[in-house]
Amino acid sequence: MYVRKEIVHNRDVVDALRRKGAIFVDELDQVPDGATVIFSAHGISPAVREESQRRGLRVIDATCPLVTKVHLEAIRYAREGYSIILVGHEDHDEVIGTTGEAPERIHVVSHPDEVDELDLPDPSKVAYLTQTTLSVDDTREVIEALRRRFPRIVGPSRDDICYATQNRQAAVKAVAGAVDVVLVIGAANSSNANRLREVSEAIGTRAFLINDIREIKPEWLDGANRVGITAGASTPEYLV
Repeated sequence: MYVRKEIVHNRDVVDALRRKGAIFVDELDQVPDGATVIFSAHGISPAVREESQRRGLRVIDATCPLVTKVHLEAIRYAREGYSIILVGHEDHDEVIGTTGEAPERIHVVSHPDEVDELDLPDPSKVAYLTQTTLSVDDTREVIEALRRRFPRIVGPSRDDICYATQNRQAAVKAVAGAVDVVLVIGAANSSNANRLREVSEAIGTRAFLINDIREIKPEWLDGANRVGITAGASTPEYLV
């Protein structure tokens, strides 16, 4: 069985599946015709889906339902003629997949400063979507900048940020002020785990991202009386 990309951004999960025989690949041209392939939680573009059908691959789609929701919103806005602003990180697998739904209409921004650089054909017909694993606060700042620049902008009826991501960020905000250091268990390429570290640092509490307990450096804990522990949404419970 083949898995396109990391099924989730967590090394332990990927290694566990690899030990069970899963073969991880970057693209479908590494998968034999007719084989079984799993698509990761981050979603795929229509081009990838079409290629899998053309080559007769047996597909197991593990796309997160919240990511699918964003894809469907992108399709709807594109059909209605909107320019779509996707708030996210351009090189993230999720953003690449979503952009593939309407590449001629989607513009990716990650920071409020980038909003002023947007050159859209009709400023009165603009919609926004967000990557599901972003910082709630950072996303809010970009959306506020978009609303100032495009007063008639529309967006999803519900927040696209993953509920597991939101809950963890809220918990870090509640805990970080009461501890001396925060340890975030998660992969270096996990967007939501990195956002947890940033949330703690924004409050003024030192935070470190680790894959597991073996990566803790003793000097991080020098003078620390209380340590907060949190984990990314894809981190297995046993690591916590």
